[in-house]
Amino acid sequence: MSAVTRTLLVTGASSGIGRAIAVDLLAQGHTVIGCSRDLTKFTTAHPNFHPIAMDLRQLNSLPEIAKQLVKTYPELDGVIFAAGFGQFGSLEEFSYAQIEALMTVNFTSVVFLTRALLPSLKKKSHADVIFIGSEAALKGSRKGSIYCASKFALRGFSQALREECATSGVRVGLINPGMVKSEFFNELNFAPGEQRSQHLLPEDVAQAVSYLLNSHPQIVIDEINLNPLHKVVMFKK
Repeated sequence: MSAVTRTLLVTGASSGIGRAIAVDLLAQGHTVIGCSRDLTKFTTAHPNFHPIAMDLRQLNSLPEIAKQLVKTYPELDGVIFAAGFGQFGSLEEFSYAQIEALMTVNFTSVVFLTRALLPSLKKKSHADVIFIGSEAALKGSRKGSIYCASKFALRGFSQALREECATSGVRVGLINPGMVKSEFFNELNFAPGEQRSQHLLPEDVAQAVSYLLNSHPQIVIDEINLNPLHKVVMFKK
């Protein structure tokens, strides 16, 4: 259990990386506000876990949801943005609606929520904003134009926001995982290799989040890049 307990918002908390982060934070004794579009995925009750319905595609609803969160949980002092999805293909294979949806969930919704929560976070003596990015933010790849764009945008946003928050108690961190064995790949035609050295686990990313949160409050860890020891991509039949 952590010596100092926090109240932390985790988006995408119902599965994958977000769920692993929420579980790890609860094990440390923190209070977790877990956001998901589908609350039925939260099947196990926990006294320090508070599920919140949030559809990141509905941008206009996010400022009001954030306002209510701050009102209900005034002690909220950290946000981990773990929600997102992947879609890959040549640019011409994307419909305009698919482009909009991918950018909205992976980037624009994050900006909206950060904008809405930042004034409250800046009032705290110590607060954290952590973005879960991707190795796709480091190098563009074929058939990844829109996904890479969303992650490059998130990386640039985090870097600029870090500068904007430099005179406050808000720390801004970014974690860029490589291929994580999770539900992320359920609807995709490829996945990481099966051997443990060929993929990350959601718990690996959760450990990196914990490292950022538990670091000395007077330092900022700008960015962490995580990858499996051996990068292997398997294509599904």
